[in-house]
Amino acid sequence: MDGKIREIEEDLEKELDGEIGLSKLEEIRVGYLGKKGKVTMLFAGLREVANEKKREVGAKINELKNKVESKIASLKEKLEKEKVEREIKSSFIDITMPVDEKHGSLHPRTIIQKEIEDIFISMGFTIEAGDEIQTEYSCFDAVNMPASHPARDSQDTFWLTNGEVLRTHTSSLQNQVLKKYNGPLKAIFPGRCFRNEALDASHENTFFQIEGMVVGKDLSVSNLIFFMKEMLSKVFKKEVTVRLRPGFFPFTEPSFELDVLCPFCDGEGCSVCKGGKWIELCPCGMIHPNVLREGGVDPEEYNGFAFGLGFDRLVMIRSKINDIRHLNGGDVRILNKFGIDM
Repeated sequence: MDGKIREIEEDLEKELDGEIGLSKLEEIRVGYLGKKGKVTMLFAGLREVANEKKREVGAKINELKNKVESKIASLKEKLEKEKVEREIKSSFIDITMPVDEKHGSLHPRTIIQKEIEDIFISMGFTIEAGDEIQTEYSCFDAVNMPASHPARDSQDTFWLTNGEVLRTHTSSLQNQVLKKYNGPLKAIFPGRCFRNEALDASHENTFFQIEGMVVGKDLSVSNLIFFMKEMLSKVFKKEVTVRLRPGFFPFTEPSFELDVLCPFCDGEGCSVCKGGKWIELCPCGMIHPNVLREGGVDPEEYNGFAFGLGFDRLVMIRSKINDIRHLNGGDVRILNKFGIDM
């Protein structure tokens, strides 16, 4: 029996020596440890061993079995690691390599987002980011929209099985940002939003917004107008005229719709403003005391203003795109039509 054990060890060493793959290693494992494997058959041969030696021989066979299992498991781990490394290497892209610019460009949405972020950074704002999946509390209750509030009916929400939601507006981050700073702040938070909308030229179920908040002491509507006018003038690369109209949003009081005099025709009437002279662009207003209080900010000490920007709408206006579906379509021919260098 000792001779058979040594012979099996030597055979295993020979089979494991050299280049083998995972499939071959599995064949070897079955050949030694399977139901009819070499090591398994040694246990079957114990019945031919004298009773007084069975315990000793059995221990040696067990020791051999453990050695075989250990060597095969160790080699399997090594081969699997090498396989993963090969897969990673084969899919690796060196982002530092020079690229022929003719093969691609930034999306018009990305271009304008970077411009807007730079504009607000120059005015002392920070850029905040948040999850696209939010709790019902963050998306609605924390911004003064309890379950009974009629404004929730106008937002066709994608509900998840765990009770959370795909955020319907970037306002869902207001509470988190207020709690983060717990006082004075200037921040914007751009991001993707979702609503269960029927698709048409002006409605998408996936769209982008930029939310902004300023909190401080003794702020007024005039501060809001200044920041919005400054931002829009830089976006359109010319001085713009803005106006406020009364609006309604649960998280601001008073609430406004901010319009800009069409920067393409200066109010003369064109295809962009459809002859209406003014372009409706930014819902905004003074932050509701309930929202401040819910965010841990004392409305007796601080106040502030908030604004939202329909980001896709701004892209469409500046790029003169008449169908919002083009922005998510990824059709290079469409982008070329709008003067985007591909």
